[in-house]
Amino acid sequence: MQLKRITLLVAASALALTACTGNTPQSQGGDQGGGAKVANDEPGDKVVIGFSAPAADHGWMAAITDAAKKEAGKYSDVELRVVEGTNDVNLQISQVETFINDKVDAIVLLPFDGAALTPVALKAMKAGITVINVDRQFDSPFAARSTVLGDNYGMGVSAGTYVCERLKDKPNAVVAEIAGIDSLPLTQDRSKGFAEALSGCGLKVGNRVAAEFTVESGERAAANLLQAAPKIDALWNHDDDQGVGVTAAIKNSGRSEFFMVGGAGSANVMREIKADNGPHKATVIYPSTQGADGIRLARLAVQNKSLGDLVEVEIPRQVQLYAPVVTKDNVDRYLPTAFES
Repeated sequence: MQLKRITLLVAASALALTACTGNTPQSQGGDQGGGAKVANDEPGDKVVIGFSAPAADHGWMAAITDAAKKEAGKYSDVELRVVEGTNDVNLQISQVETFINDKVDAIVLLPFDGAALTPVALKAMKAGITVINVDRQFDSPFAARSTVLGDNYGMGVSAGTYVCERLKDKPNAVVAEIAGIDSLPLTQDRSKGFAEALSGCGLKVGNRVAAEFTVESGERAAANLLQAAPKIDALWNHDDDQGVGVTAAIKNSGRSEFFMVGGAGSANVMREIKADNGPHKATVIYPSTQGADGIRLARLAVQNKSLGDLVEVEIPRQVQLYAPVVTKDNVDRYLPTAFES
């Protein structure tokens, strides 16, 4: 009897010790399982996060880094170390090597080239550093604890669905498309989603040109398109940064018979949509918040916390963000997180 009592006391003590010192955060108002709330934002152990992304040579990429900095600043337990953005693969590899040598707790990495950065990301993970992959995927599933992605195919689907809704009474409507860099899988995915969505309402892309995600290339591509297509009912431009040039070409042409759908979700396009004083009637979001999401996931992973709105007690393996359509009806909801082209 005495032995049984001692055994129960030891078990109870072990359980109490686990509850007080374990890595799983205590829930608020219930057990950890079954969807209980987790105090995600309450300060915890200090987390040192290294952040690296390509050069901010256009508005969307600049917004990625800016949002990451702002998000880290919200947490007293996060120390963010940001290196200068670069499109030099070897330099970015060197930056990650430095983070590894400095023994940071986590690395949030938007690689200029996902394949080229895979080996050094694997090295970081093997060193016990939590890696969060942003936007451009690594070649190996072992190179990151979690990956944050936009939805390029979904962008095309959203744009095509909106065009179908606007042109449902025009079975012979002419739809045009200004893509980004055609050799990139992301551009191919956007075009595929757009074409498949259009096919659902009996439409197809009649005129298509490709640009290079820059203002200059957008203006040049749009000028060529407008010259080749004497009549257009709807135009989808993949990228709002290159859309600055596209809009300039449209203005110079004097054309106004069609409406335009943007891509990515810049603030200048959203302001035009809200004012309803230009060709843009909608834009499809490709979130520039991905870097900020990466910071949050890195902090949660290192502190062994989960996403409070999920039942799962770990952060997800992959998060793919939605590609919503922004119109005059909902623009005020999205404008605060838009980037400046």
